[in-house]
Amino acid sequence: MPHSRPADPRPALPELHRQFVDHFGEMGSRWGINRTVGQIYALLFLSQRPLNAEEISETLSFSRSNVSMGLKELQAWRLVQLRHLAGDRREYFETPGEVWDIFRVLAEERRRREIEPTLSMLRNALLQEPATEEERHAQERMREMHDLIDRLVRWFDDVQRLSPDTAMRLMGMGAAVTRVLDLTGRLTGGGRGRKDADGE
Repeated sequence: MPHSRPADPRPALPELHRQFVDHFGEMGSRWGINRTVGQIYALLFLSQRPLNAEEISETLSFSRSNVSMGLKELQAWRLVQLRHLAGDRREYFETPGEVWDIFRVLAEERRRREIEPTLSMLRNALLQEPATEEERHAQERMREMHDLIDRLVRWFDDVQRLSPDTAMRLMGMGAAVTRVLDLTGRLTGGGRGRKDADGE
């Protein structure tokens, strides 16, 4: 007699939710976080209300200790917020309401942890006096990298000052911005048009 598959002990989670939560778990390691943290974040992101650690633990079948560590990591990234509900001593957690706010916070944290140390190292390297032609070449390559990263950081600072609606409209312009820049280059003589660049 074939063995029946044991029932899933987790509270019922809609299939669409399950797909999203499982995907974030798989993607977590590619973003520098573990599977547990990715799934906790995905569950909170989709939830219509704040959840406490016990609810998260039961829904995802994670141990309370794993949930506690995962929530601490998400708080360190500022991707979840702590809430207290009237008449309830437990701690509840939720993600920021606006998707733009989530993106902005994540980008800020990645910048602080990854980009700023690189910029600092490049600035120090550029202050040194090259002793050989090989070092001068290496320093020039580092200067190119520094200038590009620095420009991107400054651009992102400008974008962060925009309202979410304005930022979304700006990102939606895409090819229109490219055409404006191309036209500006032709009018000011600062660049050739596409046909000229192709030799036509």
